[in-house]
Amino acid sequence: MNSPRNYPLLLASQFLGAFGDNAILAVIVGQLTLLQKAGAITSDELRTRGTLYTSILFIPYILLAPLAGYLNDRYAKTSWLAGGNLLKLLGTAICALSIWFGYAWQALGYFIVGIGSAFYGPAKYGILPEILPTDRLVKANGMVELLTLLAILTGAIGGSVMVDQLPVGICYIALAGIFIASLALNLVMDRTPSDAAVRLSASVGEFFTHLTALFAGPRLGKVLIGTALFWVCGATMKINFQAWGLEALKLPDNTQIALLGLWLSVGVMLGSLAAGKFYPVSDLRHTRGFGLLLAGMLLAVFAIEPLGLQHIGQHMITQLKPDGTTVTVLAVLPVVMALLVGAGLAAGLFLIPLNASLQAESDPTKLGKTIAVQNLFDNLGMMLAGLLVFVCVKVHLSASHVFIALAVLVVAVIAWLKFPVLVKGEAKAAS
Repeated sequence: MNSPRNYPLLLASQFLGAFGDNAILAVIVGQLTLLQKAGAITSDELRTRGTLYTSILFIPYILLAPLAGYLNDRYAKTSWLAGGNLLKLLGTAICALSIWFGYAWQALGYFIVGIGSAFYGPAKYGILPEILPTDRLVKANGMVELLTLLAILTGAIGGSVMVDQLPVGICYIALAGIFIASLALNLVMDRTPSDAAVRLSASVGEFFTHLTALFAGPRLGKVLIGTALFWVCGATMKINFQAWGLEALKLPDNTQIALLGLWLSVGVMLGSLAAGKFYPVSDLRHTRGFGLLLAGMLLAVFAIEPLGLQHIGQHMITQLKPDGTTVTVLAVLPVVMALLVGAGLAAGLFLIPLNASLQAESDPTKLGKTIAVQNLFDNLGMMLAGLLVFVCVKVHLSASHVFIALAVLVVAVIAWLKFPVLVKGEAKAAS
């Protein structure tokens, strides 16, 4: 199926859905920042709770990966784009119950949002080969990743602005509207094919068989570990930014902390575009080099606090309020910005060729399961990121030292991650 209307509708829906996923987390975790600044919780409590809440989203991806693969092989992927957004809308409504019944309801609501994301994820990537020719997959993956990262950035900032400026109830009404808009775009897409012959019991068994087959080959198992490593890095930095921004950079609020993600995301977007432009499908010759570059950039980010690099060129942009007082609207930290852009650039160049290779070299009749396996490993990676930050807190490492721990992990994985040259006929052999 080659549907010219589905691709732009997918991009728009994916942006809105990913924006909502990240904005709702910013609203939940942002309340912890307000509690810490008010003295209601300690810095270690903020880091621990923030890590736990952030990790909630990953649990459904891990538990439901086989089911998500089945649903996206059995039914039209357009149906599960819509189904995922319906679940996200339900989760948002449950989060809103926290206004009356307590903060803990947000954990349940965000878990439901995670279930929606777990079903949406295989569909958003698995639908690409159904609506686009193979020679457009690298650029399409780059565009999906670009918009996803832009949504992560703007969603985190938008949610932080909301929780800093608005009542929590209004925040959840706005988030519900975003998921409704994404759902509406799914509903007007041309329906993609389904396969009534797929059965649940057989599909789940095939999921694990397929997982084993992917790792039995010389390349695709390593590709899966590579994409998971990217998300270990992204999740660790995202979790750590809150404490790092407060402790090392002395940023005043959630909005300023969320802006740290701007520079990282700008770099990833640039790396994604460059990978789509310069590297053909299955060209992984430079991937390990970009991974090592990423580790180096993480060490440079660590050095910001001990070397006082955040003070070089630092200045604040303030805004005059009607009562005559001023408020900081932007903390400009040039060295911090440059190093985060560099880290993101290396990460984007590392990820996009891996994503495209996984899709192009996998069995197209089992692509739903392949993407579900990828989601499983990516989210195991993000759970590992939460564990990494949690352990760092428990052994009393500072937020800056988390970047060293992450760099060491990256180097260790890259040392093992060697991609053999693709032999003609190996592509799409995994089954």
